[in-house]
Amino acid sequence: MTTIKDVARHAGVSVATVSRVINETGYVHEDTRRKVEESVQQLNYTPNEVARSLYKRKSRLIGLLLPDITNPYFPQLARGVEDRMQESGFRLIFGNSDESQTKEQDYIQTFVQNNVVGVISSTNDPGTASYRSLKIPVVFLDRISSDRPAVYADGREGGRLAAQQMIQRGSQQITVMQGPIHIRPAQDRFQGAIEVLQDMGIHYHTTQTSSFSFTDADRWAKELFEQYPDTDGVIASNDIVATAVIQEAYRLGKKVPQDVQIIGFDDIPLSSLLSPALSTIRQPAYDMGRAAADLLIQLIEDTAGEQRIIQMPVQFIERETTRKL
Repeated sequence: MTTIKDVARHAGVSVATVSRVINETGYVHEDTRRKVEESVQQLNYTPNEVARSLYKRKSRLIGLLLPDITNPYFPQLARGVEDRMQESGFRLIFGNSDESQTKEQDYIQTFVQNNVVGVISSTNDPGTASYRSLKIPVVFLDRISSDRPAVYADGREGGRLAAQQMIQRGSQQITVMQGPIHIRPAQDRFQGAIEVLQDMGIHYHTTQTSSFSFTDADRWAKELFEQYPDTDGVIASNDIVATAVIQEAYRLGKKVPQDVQIIGFDDIPLSSLLSPALSTIRQPAYDMGRAAADLLIQLIEDTAGEQRIIQMPVQFIERETTRKL
């Protein structure tokens, strides 16, 4: 790995001179500056961003915290954040909390210790003191905070769309899988779905899931059909759980979508590759990540307008686990 000493030796100057060029401090003759910059480019030297930020008392580092990187939905969010940040010269420090408050607190402390200038978090607990005590801008992503900047999708409308499509396509014994009770977007989806079912007088059941992960998805799918064997329509809490429901339906000899229709939520890349391909509610994950990054940049640069809570639209994606209208 190239060091600052290597750059100084290549340019024929002192380490102090290279440091002044890189950190934009002190006077350096234009010819000398050009030689240093050419050496940096030729040797592909990358300054230590953390050390540089500590020296300059500012950085281009951003903390990004996600709850479960094994869920394919969250890398889509992260990619949107990363692409937008790179366009503005920021770099990410990434943390995966595994939905653990202890890990989340540790990562927040790590972000602070590394002198980040802002945080984007998909935390399950946006109201905790850990975030309120931060002296830097924070944007919540795919999560809702009543009084803090946030970017999220319209989960309630997504639930409504799922229920409307189920009814229009003929399901009469619908089971709604309620996502984790401590995650507000999950509850918005659930509330939107049952509002429509109640308004339309459609009989429905509910089951509870405690996370959005792969870990227990098979068990939840088995429990659903054990409790409600006559279910002919399932509104799943996300695409991972919907995938498990498809597999369990086939194990029981049920035909999809003839005997049971299934609608997921998120539209992760896997959804279109399943057989049958999963009908789902699409959240614009990549665009949400970009929007959160853009909002955080505005907050850092003190150029943010009044719109600091951004709700993004969702849409129904028709594939093969729902009947044709």
